[in-house]
Amino acid sequence: MDRLAALEQDPAKREQAYTAAQERILLCSKCHGKDGNSKRDYIPNLAGQNPQYLFDAFEKYVDGQRTDFVMNQAAKLLSINERVNIAYYFSQQKVLPRAEAAPDKALVEQGARRFAIVCVTCHGEKAKGHDGFPRIAGQPQVYLTHALQRYRAKDPSRADSPMLAVAALLNDDDITSLAAYISQLQP
Repeated sequence: MDRLAALEQDPAKREQAYTAAQERILLCSKCHGKDGNSKRDYIPNLAGQNPQYLFDAFEKYVDGQRTDFVMNQAAKLLSINERVNIAYYFSQQKVLPRAEAAPDKALVEQGARRFAIVCVTCHGEKAKGHDGFPRIAGQPQVYLTHALQRYRAKDPSRADSPMLAVAALLNDDDITSLAAYISQLQP
């Protein structure tokens, strides 16, 4: 976190981190896109994501707190400076709206009501995240649905996440409506 804070204070360091990351994101870009906008519905967009959250996720993949075969291997190939640079790089990219079918208006309204009760405290009023909480606005609906289902099922790949307790409160209709609502929010 100190390295990210140092970047925020020094424009020259930010430029160096950005340039260095451009050389190392080749592996990341295969799934998340060179600009952090995933082309696959089941993979999250990293563009515009909170850099602290991205770095923390990297560290959890390195030490095994989060598990995903590809991410665990990829994170371990990178030095701590490279992980900081990549987190910063993706945080600076613009999130591009996805071309998804417009969800049912009633479903979106149901999701908005549930979001206000369950999600707003951590993810913010417009789901843009803050501090260590991710931006979820504009993530692919398929990804959001799958992620919420995994949290609700207490998937061990996300052990120790506060989302395990939150998702335990959700039923299938909640997950469907939340994913519809969150995916259509402007990032």
